[in-house]
Amino acid sequence: MKDEFDTALPSIRHVQTLIKQVSIVELKVLTGDILTGRISWQDQNCLCLLDDNNQPMIIWRHAIAYLKPKT
Repeated sequence: MKDEFDTALPSIRHVQTLIKQVSIVELKVLTGDILTGRISWQDQNCLCLLDDNNQPMIIWRHAIAYLKPKT
């Protein structure tokens, strides 16, 4: 069975809000690296983070420790 992208999930809706608001986020991956940028898009497996130079990084969801808006 194929994984469906469930837009009713609170986590998906929250990331969509961050995308719409063009929020800068801090994203920590399981290696301990902390990345900052804007989320460009998401799907059921990945999200795309744009860095300060608008360079895209594809990040697998299972590699994310946390994601939060940068204040």
